[in-house]
Amino acid sequence: MTLIDAHIHCGHNDPDLFALLAELDLKFLNICVAHDSHGGWRDQADAYGQLAQQRPDRFAWCTSFDLPRLEDPTYLDQVLAGLDQDFAAGAVACKIWKNIGMEVKAADGDFLMVDDPLLAPILEHIAGAGYTLLTHIAEPLACWQPLNEQDPHYGYYSRNPQWHMYNKPEYPSHTRLMAARDHMVANHPNLRVVGAHLGSLEYDTAEVAARLDRYPNFAVDISARLADLAVQDSAKVRQFFIDYQDRILFGTDMVMHTPFAEMSAADKSAALNRLRDTYAVHRAYLEGSGPVQVRSYQTEGLNLPADVLTKVYRTNAEQWYPQMSN
Repeated sequence: MTLIDAHIHCGHNDPDLFALLAELDLKFLNICVAHDSHGGWRDQADAYGQLAQQRPDRFAWCTSFDLPRLEDPTYLDQVLAGLDQDFAAGAVACKIWKNIGMEVKAADGDFLMVDDPLLAPILEHIAGAGYTLLTHIAEPLACWQPLNEQDPHYGYYSRNPQWHMYNKPEYPSHTRLMAARDHMVANHPNLRVVGAHLGSLEYDTAEVAARLDRYPNFAVDISARLADLAVQDSAKVRQFFIDYQDRILFGTDMVMHTPFAEMSAADKSAALNRLRDTYAVHRAYLEGSGPVQVRSYQTEGLNLPADVLTKVYRTNAEQWYPQMSN
C-alpha cells in the first residue's frame, strides 16, 4: 500500500530519493509556504510542480498565494489568476501559513486574521474550484507558555525566539487565533479545510475532536506532532484515531530545502536515513503494540486496526485532496 505523506517539504529531483520512495512505497505531497507579498516562494512551486508532472506516482504539490498587498488594487485578481494557473498545472490544494494571524497586519494596523473579509473571496474561489485549503494557523500552545525542557516544542522555541509569544501581549493569543480559524471554517461550509499539525490543538486530542464534531468540512493532519500524541494517554489517542478515522491524515512535515546535489555523499546519506528513520518511528507508533520511543518520550504503540491505518496512510489524503487520485 502506498503511504501518502500529506505534508512534507522535499522537492529534490534525485535518483536516490526516487529509490527510497520506491523502497518505502511513499508518495509526497509537497507544501509551498508563502513568506512574502512579492512571489519569493514561487521557486518552491516551480520545483514541486515539475516533480509532480514528471513523477505523479510519487509526488503531488500544494500551492499558496502572495501575502496581502494592501496598497495594490490588482492584488485579488492576481491571486485568483495565480491559483487558477497553479490548479491547472496540477496543484491539489492551497496553503495559508501562520504569518496570517501572527505577522501580517491589516489596514487598521491590527493583525490580519484568517477570517478577515479581505481573504474571503480567495477562500470562496478555492471552494468553488473544488480544491482544499491547508491551514497552519497559530502555533502549538507551548508558544504562549514559559519555555519548558520537557515540552515537545522546547527545542524549536529555544532556537526560534521570534516565534515564542510568551510575555508578548502585543501579539494575538492562541485563543484568538483558534477562534478566527474556527470562524473561517464555519463561514465557508463548502470549503474543505485541513488543519495542519492537528489544527494547532496538538496538546489535547479532545480539543481536536470538538472541532471535528462541530465542522464537517474540517480535517487535520498529524505532521510534526507525533511527540505531542506520544505524551498523551495512548488509549485516549487510539480511540481518537478510531473515532475520527475519516478525518485524520498522515504527514511528517520533514523539511529538506538543501538540494541533494549540493550535499556531500555523507550528508546525503544521512538525509536519506533521516527520512527512513522518521517513517519507521511513525509506523512503530501507529502500528505497533509495545513500547515505542518517540524522541525522548517513552509511550505505547497504538496498534491501530488495518482499515484505520489504510485511511490514515492513504485514502483520507485522496478524499480530502481529491485531485491527488486523478
